[in-house]
Amino acid sequence: MKLTLYVWRQKGPNEKGQMAKYDAPDVNPDMSFLEMLDVVNEELTAKGEEPIAFDHDCREGICGMCGVVINGMPHGGHRGTTTCQLHMRHFRDGDSVYIEPWRSKGFPVLRDLVVDRGAFDRIIGAGGYVSVPTGAVPDANAILVPKPDADRAMDAAACIGCGACVAACPNGSAALFTSAKIGHLGVLPQGQPERYKRVLAMVDQMDSEGFGHCTSHRECEAACPKEISFEFITRMNRDYLKASLTDKNGS
Repeated sequence: MKLTLYVWRQKGPNEKGQMAKYDAPDVNPDMSFLEMLDVVNEELTAKGEEPIAFDHDCREGICGMCGVVINGMPHGGHRGTTTCQLHMRHFRDGDSVYIEPWRSKGFPVLRDLVVDRGAFDRIIGAGGYVSVPTGAVPDANAILVPKPDADRAMDAAACIGCGACVAACPNGSAALFTSAKIGHLGVLPQGQPERYKRVLAMVDQMDSEGFGHCTSHRECEAACPKEISFEFITRMNRDYLKASLTDKNGS
């Protein structure tokens, strides 16, 4: 396959970026998208040019490190698929492919396709954990969890924090990510003591990071490679309202 790539190049956070054109003349349809970029970078390096910077790690769709906007769609727009799992057979010989970083005020560009997703870490740090002392590891059945609650918690815990939800949202909202992390703990008995304190702290941190507000476009749900449900945003909003109308602990 022969492709023409248009890639966002930006030397640093305060530098002006622009699209750069590259030819990819020998793309194997069985390559992943990141492997295709590896080949392009090997050719750039051989010519003495600066390789394209992009995030990657496990390349198995579970770490959340990879993620770029491909032809206007986060992760390329294939449902339930991360960039590292996207294969070149989804493209056609002769295609032009436009590759850009996540676009959001909350995700400043560091270099080329790499953005700073530290805002997600700070949202988790605001309350996305259980802080009570638990002592030694208990037996698995020490705290009984109803099967529907365990399944719902697992649905939320599937969030890998890649940021596609933010990139897809016209408002640059991080509501799906934040609500998944709140919902994961909020449906389990271990998360109940800090449930309302948690939602207040994490939503307030999300707002302070410069993300936009959710206006129910649901683009986040469509772009999420782990298919996190919009239902968790509804749950987060309900808990936040209840906590706001009571006291800081929601009691």
